[in-house]
Amino acid sequence: MSKIKSSIVENKGHNQANIKDKFERGEKALTLKPALGLATMVSTTTVTNGLACHTQEGDWEIVTDMPEQIGGTNTGPTPGVLGRAALGSCLAGGFMLWASKLDVPIDNLEVEVQADSDDSGMFGINGAPAGYTEMRYLMRIQSDASEADIQKVLDKVYKHDTYLDNFERAIPCIGSVEITSPAKASS
Repeated sequence: MSKIKSSIVENKGHNQANIKDKFERGEKALTLKPALGLATMVSTTTVTNGLACHTQEGDWEIVTDMPEQIGGTNTGPTPGVLGRAALGSCLAGGFMLWASKLDVPIDNLEVEVQADSDDSGMFGINGAPAGYTEMRYLMRIQSDASEADIQKVLDKVYKHDTYLDNFERAIPCIGSVEITSPAKASS
């Protein structure tokens, strides 16, 4: 079992009113012009050394690698770490967005993501799936708000969280391949 704690929010001094204001501005803009919400994000990943990769999207750069026991050099987190962090941080950020929108004060928030896997699937052994067999998350919320108010926030998060939706719903993943030989690339 792989486990990651992500998105610890220590909200003391953080302005939920500012988050609410930005949320409502975005909500209004998208209501008036829905096309503003449509986008295609593009990241480019290049193998840099063995199993180590460099990914760039806009100004953001991320290095990933694999553990030494499978041929990597352990110079960065694995893609799995980033996937679990994506879910944890999206849940935490989404929770704070909706808590702010609904005027539910939050003092601290932590999301723990756990994922079970069978590495034999990555090696094509035993017919095991290459991906996770199950994912779980635990949200630890510190707030003076009522449980009913917290549940209202959770209901919004469960319905509208981007990465929870990505992980729970099968979405098309369409691939294509371009092959060039080194001789053709240099001419």
